[in-house]
Amino acid sequence: MIPAPEAARIAALRAEIEAHNRAYYVLDAPTVPDAEYDRLFRELQALEARYPESVTPDSPTQRVGGAPVADLAPVRHAVPMLSIRTETDTTAVGAAHFDTRVRNALGWGPERPEVEYVGELKFDGVAISLRYEQGSLVRAATRGDGETGEDVTHNVRTIRAIPLRLQGIAPALLEVRGEIFMRRPDFDALNAQQRERGGKTFVNPRNAAAGAVRQLDPTITAQRPLTFFAYGLGESAGWSLPRTHGEILGALIALGLPVCEHRAVVQGAAGLAVFHDRIEALRDRLPYDIDGVVYKVNRLDLQGQLGFVTREPRWAVAHKFPPQEEMTRLIEIDVQVGRTGALTPVARLDPVFVGGVTVTNATLHNQDEIDRKDVRIGDWVIVRRAGDVIPEVVQPVLERREGDPPRFDLLARYPRCPVCGSHVVRLPDEAAARCTGGLFCPAQRKQALLHFAGRRAMDIEGLGEKLVDQLVDGAIVKTPVDLYRLGVLALANLDRMAEKSAANLLAAITRSRETTLARFIFALGIRNVGEATAKDLARHFGNLDALMAADESALQQVADVGPVVAASIAQFFAEPHNVEVVEQLRAAGVHWLEEAPRPTEGALVGKTFVLTGALPALSRDEAKALIEAAGAKVSGSVSKKTDFVVAGSDAGSKLEKARQLGVTVIDEAQLRGLLAQAGTSGSPVQDLFGENA
Repeated sequence: MIPAPEAARIAALRAEIEAHNRAYYVLDAPTVPDAEYDRLFRELQALEARYPESVTPDSPTQRVGGAPVADLAPVRHAVPMLSIRTETDTTAVGAAHFDTRVRNALGWGPERPEVEYVGELKFDGVAISLRYEQGSLVRAATRGDGETGEDVTHNVRTIRAIPLRLQGIAPALLEVRGEIFMRRPDFDALNAQQRERGGKTFVNPRNAAAGAVRQLDPTITAQRPLTFFAYGLGESAGWSLPRTHGEILGALIALGLPVCEHRAVVQGAAGLAVFHDRIEALRDRLPYDIDGVVYKVNRLDLQGQLGFVTREPRWAVAHKFPPQEEMTRLIEIDVQVGRTGALTPVARLDPVFVGGVTVTNATLHNQDEIDRKDVRIGDWVIVRRAGDVIPEVVQPVLERREGDPPRFDLLARYPRCPVCGSHVVRLPDEAAARCTGGLFCPAQRKQALLHFAGRRAMDIEGLGEKLVDQLVDGAIVKTPVDLYRLGVLALANLDRMAEKSAANLLAAITRSRETTLARFIFALGIRNVGEATAKDLARHFGNLDALMAADESALQQVADVGPVVAASIAQFFAEPHNVEVVEQLRAAGVHWLEEAPRPTEGALVGKTFVLTGALPALSRDEAKALIEAAGAKVSGSVSKKTDFVVAGSDAGSKLEKARQLGVTVIDEAQLRGLLAQAGTSGSPVQDLFGENA
């Protein structure tokens, strides 16, 4: 038992420390010197060490970070975290457009009063959902795809602006939605520290915040100066929901959550435009990055009436600010080779301060953009931070051009990849020029390995992005063939890779040696060759040597292979580096059985299926394989050309569209019947297809 005086002191210290945290991190009004705060914190730590049973999850001492997690677990949001529409007209007309859409959707004529809105800031950070149960923070999750995010509770607990326990009488359940971000002064100080330590500096506050939130080790996150603003709700229970969004923000403040002070309740389009202009004028003086404002209909009953369209609320919009631009000199044009082999031209600039940062490099996108803008080395150019994040060259200042400098030709300047020396090509229908050394090029190494190991390729379970990063960064793996030379010791020495995990991965690599020709072709990562095309190539040529020897004319004899795909395949196998890796893979024991020819006769040959929902027994891949083995095709979308939609449980919009178009809908049992009896007289095939089946 904890003696009563000590228990009381522990409670008093926790309350006092949290009050100081709120004053410092939320209100920006420190109440005690740092030395006094540190003294209180050390006293609490000492008492909790003496009485371990007194430690609770919401104690201020628990923010320092616990043990690293193995991975970020998925979290399905009870209420989806939806994105909102962006209004691209940065003038007052953009606000008027939104107001008009809202009034029209409500059916409000000119005789009705102005719609009441709340104006807020559009932060440039990381969206987060905080789940409080009985007032205590139990889970924090990233937005993810809106339906499913990642559990980052271990990291969010280190952010002192986020209360571990709500103030006052808290609801039984409350999910708070908001933004984690980094203030610019804190970001500058962090980069200064990184430079002093010889560490990696961060590009911008948003990237630094996003990387910190997704760390596996919370002690790293605890070292990053992150903060938070709440701006909405998800799921709630045991709480009387306020009448308006503005009242929700007030209630969140009363619960001890930080809410940005720069917000306003306004009337109609004119009120929105005034708010937009006021915040734009204030923008450069704010200590954090924003790229616009957000408008929301204030009354919750009207929000419910307006509803959603394409998973975006009709009652909210993001209104951007005009991009910030400056003029500087373009010194040189270099290229960067991306993970997919694309060569992106990059302008090297005289340093210029744009949108709050010093810009020395800016993207020129591709050759077509250089030609369209007529940008030349030595020009004075207008530079803009597109979306306030990625600097780009907008246009040259022609009146300041000196003479007639030559035009830039990427392929002439870089006929071979500057990273690996492979040939650079540009297909007729593509804007980007690409390195053809996909299996060999160091710039593409990580992407090539991840694709090679993918579930639909060589299916090497356990070889994920984090492990590939370690293998490549440590120069352990350079090409896919190096995977088949790995040993337990090399793997076991990697971070968070125990001996058992290493053994499991090696077993998966060994299993992958026996595959199919179609999977192997797909695993090579040939540009424009997807899973279906790989299967067509395997069935047509039957063996890899015939495929590698085929010219573009022979390749175009394959179903659905046109000039662009044929050129991609021919260029891939024309690169000696790629052929060498393929031969090394075969020498390492990668092999496959001969491909069965695609059926040319039968009721299902040439038919198109679409799969939707979860089938009772068959996985999506199994169903697809069976359908294709019968000579049919599987498409990802429903159209008038679709013959069947195979629907399982939780079937979504594809099922609805099939019904609208009159497409035949079947279940798994009917699919099995079709596959078993295809082509037989009087079979269910004829019943479903008609006499012409």
